[in-house]
Amino acid sequence: MSPDAQAPRPQQAASTFPCRSCGAQVRYLPGTMSLKCPYCGAEQAVPQSAAAGGGDGSIDEHDYQEWLSSPTKPTGLTGPHVVACPRCAATVSTADQSLACPFCSAPIVVAVDPAEQIVPEGIVPFTLSNTQATEAMRRWTGSRWFAPNGLKKVTTAERINGTYVPHWTYDAQTQTHYTGMRGDHYYTTESYTDSEGRRQTRTVQHTRWWPASGTVSRGFDDVLVIGSTRLAPDEVTKLEPWTLAGAQPFQPAFLSGYTTLRYDVEPEAGLGVAKDRMRGVIDGDVRADIGGDVQQVHDMDTRYWGLTFKLMLLPVWVAGYLYAGRTYTVYINAHDGHVVGERPYSVPKIVAAVIAGLLLLAALAFGYQRSQQGDTPGYAPTPAPASAPATTVRPGPVEPGRTSVGVPGEPATTYWTR
Repeated sequence: MSPDAQAPRPQQAASTFPCRSCGAQVRYLPGTMSLKCPYCGAEQAVPQSAAAGGGDGSIDEHDYQEWLSSPTKPTGLTGPHVVACPRCAATVSTADQSLACPFCSAPIVVAVDPAEQIVPEGIVPFTLSNTQATEAMRRWTGSRWFAPNGLKKVTTAERINGTYVPHWTYDAQTQTHYTGMRGDHYYTTESYTDSEGRRQTRTVQHTRWWPASGTVSRGFDDVLVIGSTRLAPDEVTKLEPWTLAGAQPFQPAFLSGYTTLRYDVEPEAGLGVAKDRMRGVIDGDVRADIGGDVQQVHDMDTRYWGLTFKLMLLPVWVAGYLYAGRTYTVYINAHDGHVVGERPYSVPKIVAAVIAGLLLLAALAFGYQRSQQGDTPGYAPTPAPASAPATTVRPGPVEPGRTSVGVPGEPATTYWTR
């Protein structure tokens, strides 16, 4: 990328949300539909825009094929914007959609240019406050397995920042033709001589395999794909599932007082990730359709249609806590309080657990060996037979619509001793 591509773009307008009582910039109040002034405490309703969600409270979606073929698609971000703080008039260069002014801490909400980026269609507003998020982090650090004892004393966050993270959602109808194999277990009983020279019997599991093919259909709604690489995507994805039923049509006022990341994962790349997630669900449908005890899926050919997508903003508290001289980062779902992230481990606790596990296994093995030896005076081992009896595998009955192919290769075998 050329140096010019990272140069700040022309100054862009910022949305303002002045307090009706004192004129200061208000902030969104978590868990409400209100904005609150941090100075005089006055509250006012989140302003409603007739354009939001088509004006009827719904959240619109884009037809993917129409968008893909459109000659006027957004060009994508090519660098930070320059925006003026509505409170102190300082100019700030930023790639975020909303942030706190680095000079006076006033909330800045940057207008989105539809020619550069897709405008968010929906938003899940913050439900947890800063205090509630810190309490969720405290409960999380205090309940970790194999954590140092001192971790339970961590009660505050060294830093915490409310951040809206962009996510793509995808809807699709699918139809998948598959080929594979169905395996049905059957069992036989055979005799053998154990290591002590005694005759025993055991149940042997075999598998009959049959060719299988068919078609399955599945509809998908709101398959989520994180749209930013600036936060750890693997960690943020663990905050799922998100409750999108409470999503609101996008309003810039919800961003006031919070950081909002712009997406840097384009819709085409996001669709590839979404299809991978869909494929896992379709694989489960195929195996259920094949039936039997075990399945082999050789090929899946999936057709997609009715593809739609939208851009959603989801709330995350990004917190850092200090322990033993190191800062650990955690991510808190600001809608339901689920926490994921980094944590320290206690090596002595892990070593003690491993030793205890090994001792338990040794005790169980010793007890099992003693139970197998028994106490039979004058016991004379029976000589082992010249050869073990052969197990004959016969093809199973032909199922309607399928052809018996017998047993390809060696049958799968599992032993139980009785």
